Amino acid sequence: MQTKQETQGALERRIDMSVPMAEIEKEVESRLKRMARTVKMPGFRPGKVPMKIVAQTHGPQARSEAIGAAVEKVFGEKVREQNLRVAGYPRIEPKESTGEDVLEFSAVFEVYPEVPLGDVSVHEIERPALTVGEAEVDKTVDVLRKQRTTFAAAERAAQEGDRVVIDFAGRKDGELFEGGQAEDFPFVIGAGSMLKDFETAVTGLAAGESKTFDMTFPEDYHAKNLAGQQVQFEITVKRVEAPVLPEVDADFARALGVADGDVSKLRAEVKANLEREVKRRIQARVKEQVMEALLAANPIEVPKALVEAESRQLADNARRDLEARGMKTKDIPVEPAWFAEQAERRVKLGLIMAELVKAKELYAKPEQVRALVDEMAQSYEDPAELVRWYYAQPDRLAQAEAVVIEDNVVEWVVSQAKTSDKPVTFDELMGNAA
Repeated sequence: MQTKQETQGALERRIDMSVPMAEIEKEVESRLKRMARTVKMPGFRPGKVPMKIVAQTHGPQARSEAIGAAVEKVFGEKVREQNLRVAGYPRIEPKESTGEDVLEFSAVFEVYPEVPLGDVSVHEIERPALTVGEAEVDKTVDVLRKQRTTFAAAERAAQEGDRVVIDFAGRKDGELFEGGQAEDFPFVIGAGSMLKDFETAVTGLAAGESKTFDMTFPEDYHAKNLAGQQVQFEITVKRVEAPVLPEVDADFARALGVADGDVSKLRAEVKANLEREVKRRIQARVKEQVMEALLAANPIEVPKALVEAESRQLADNARRDLEARGMKTKDIPVEPAWFAEQAERRVKLGLIMAELVKAKELYAKPEQVRALVDEMAQSYEDPAELVRWYYAQPDRLAQAEAVVIEDNVVEWVVSQAKTSDKPVTFDELMGNAA
């Protein structure tokens, strides 16, 4: 057996190898003998088929398997000998042999990159700072009230926030157009379910009043035959209903799961939930900055094989997500190439973080995993049940361990980088800023 290694690029390698044909022939003979013990053929008892016939029938299969095994064996020995970390699968290329007594071939493959850890101390990380107080609880309680809005008849002109019930008919060039008419049609002014110009025309009308007005559909309107077109609507308001928010009382508290109707308990639960959500969002923003710092501090090239595999995985995940939403993915092509950039980023971060965890011993400790599971369980009605669920299967617990390791990496980078607190408002953190 002979081998020769060449470097093709930063990560690609080529190993030229040869295997004596005598070894392959010996392996072919061995495989045929094993087959002969069990091979079945009309006219012969099992195990009694002549070797010549076995060789004629199964020789090509035995030779193919023998060559594959020999190539795999030689390649494996060379990889172990040179301590190479192979990424993906090798591409085997046959070569013209210099003689009939040897089989020559090349294996082309990629190796994992070396990851010399860079200095993250020069990078800046801003940690959002927000303390949940009574104002944030009040704002959230108001949102909960609005989600439970009811409507009552109002003897006045319609205004924003009201629900109106109308009849309408729309005409284009004097003719009714499809979808342009309805009776007893309800909508809330300002909710965005109708075009702004339509809502404006209804605002100010009381029950029993009618109005005719011109309106131009937006250029990007979903109905192509109406996009950018001017039409005329006739509307009649049949009812005007004002919004009624529920009082923050015992009934309201019970409706939100507080069995005894204690409003103070409701507010305490709202505050606890907000604090968990605020913590989660702060961690997410810090984590994103940490990942960017790691990528900037550790520029590496990654194997194409790993990126392609990750792209396929992301595409599969996208297909499953679409199917879960009731879509037929056979009608929606999902190409792995669409995810190439995201896949490359994930592969880079995976390699960098793995090296960092090993170098700084940032492995997950059992007590850290238990603390995380306990924290996640707090938002469930029966926390103990979720804890049992995680610890019932090793693969479930592995998911929690992966989160802890990631948290350990984030904490370590934050401790090394230039970190500062930046006060943010509740709306900014929650993504509600205007």
